[in-house]
Amino acid sequence: MLYDFFIAHKGEFAALITAFFWTVSAIAFESGGKKIGSLQVNIIRLSMAFVFFSIFSWISRGTMFPTDASMHNWIWLSISGLVGFVIGDLMLFQAYVVVGARISMLMMALAPTIAAIIGWAWLGETITAKQGVAMLLIFLGIALVILRRDNSNPELPKTRKKVKLSYPIVGLLLAFGGAVGQGGGLVLSKYGMGDYNVVSAVQIRAITGIIGFALIFTFLGRWKVLGNALKNRKAIGRVSIGAVFGPFLGVGFSLYAIKFASTGVVSALMSIVPVLIIPFSIFIMKEKFKTKELVGAVLTIGGVFLFFT
Repeated sequence: MLYDFFIAHKGEFAALITAFFWTVSAIAFESGGKKIGSLQVNIIRLSMAFVFFSIFSWISRGTMFPTDASMHNWIWLSISGLVGFVIGDLMLFQAYVVVGARISMLMMALAPTIAAIIGWAWLGETITAKQGVAMLLIFLGIALVILRRDNSNPELPKTRKKVKLSYPIVGLLLAFGGAVGQGGGLVLSKYGMGDYNVVSAVQIRAITGIIGFALIFTFLGRWKVLGNALKNRKAIGRVSIGAVFGPFLGVGFSLYAIKFASTGVVSALMSIVPVLIIPFSIFIMKEKFKTKELVGAVLTIGGVFLFFT
């Protein structure tokens, strides 16, 4: 009976496994970024992911490179790669270093909302009343985590105490920028991909990302820094773990999940990363944690579930 239940819901289970994989990759990238820098982590993990996807494409499609993509695919997926991988992930990975993966991934829960707003403004997609309520829940959950009342003057009543940020504003803005990049990248990917192969579409985005970071390294003269980073075996080991669990296994299982379950349910289940990451952050990254942060994370995920279901 248990086996039959698992088979009947294999898409949903794959989505849950994907969320776990992305949690592992976020922690691995945070750790690696603190050792060798977020810029170095980005180009290394994209290069690794491109190799993984090339092998996977060769096995599944018989070709290692997206040579059958149309000009439309190349143009819009390349723009998507610049927005999502270069701009968005550059900001996100720096946010990992500044405020940690836990808060960064919570802020990333804004990505579906941002994608919906961009889709409404650009592609003419509709936003329902239920999705509007879901957006409000997401905003409230995040606000509960990142805002606090100033307790520096205990004599003042709570109603007169100023509301302050619990985390550095630079880190929060970087994480928000990452969410904007991911949301914008998703919309651009949808427009550019059409019915083209998903894995090959990600390859095109990765190629653009690698080229974009290569230009940044050249402009900033950081190739020597990258060379030194590659010598840090501990950091490279963690980046490798992140690349395997994130861009490779994470994307692979997400594609499997979407094949056997509805996109809405899969997206909602994969959004539980902000809660899954809490024990990792406490026991591995030794971060301090408050009960209201769990409540905020659950409220945010509730909003994402409502948004997609």
